[in-house]
Amino acid sequence: MILRAFLTCQKGAAAAEMALILPLSLLLIFAGLESGHYFYAQHQLVKAVRDGARFGGRHPFDEINCRSGGYISPTLVADVRAVTLTGVLSGGSEGRSGWDADELTFDVSVTCPISPQATTGIYEAAEPAPVINISATIGYKSLFKGLGVISDSASLRAEQNAVVMGV
Repeated sequence: MILRAFLTCQKGAAAAEMALILPLSLLLIFAGLESGHYFYAQHQLVKAVRDGARFGGRHPFDEINCRSGGYISPTLVADVRAVTLTGVLSGGSEGRSGWDADELTFDVSVTCPISPQATTGIYEAAEPAPVINISATIGYKSLFKGLGVISDSASLRAEQNAVVMGV
């Protein structure tokens, strides 16, 4: 009789169900927030590298050229890094998304095409236009310090290139 009463009792059923579902629900919430933040941070890096490549591609052939084996002016490299890191050429002290200049691994290179891609307009009767290549890597700053799915050991990487206009 007591056993039958115990087995048919519904008191506490909701609490037991909640105890079973809560860990999975919390995992889904933290994983969703963390992955959303990861994709946002990756988007910020892609946007920053794109801005840097666009900025570098709008410089004269004297600063970026293929005549000297893929020469890039050191001043231009510093300016491209500043635009990539802060979003502005000068006066910006804080990096995008709280990035620190020491955390950003940054590389600028030039690709010299064998033949011109375009032979009209500003490229008419000119050497092949160089292409500026920018790549950047930065460590991911986790929202929940590993409580979510992605930890601080992950890193973000982005690459972009732009044809130098020579204007």
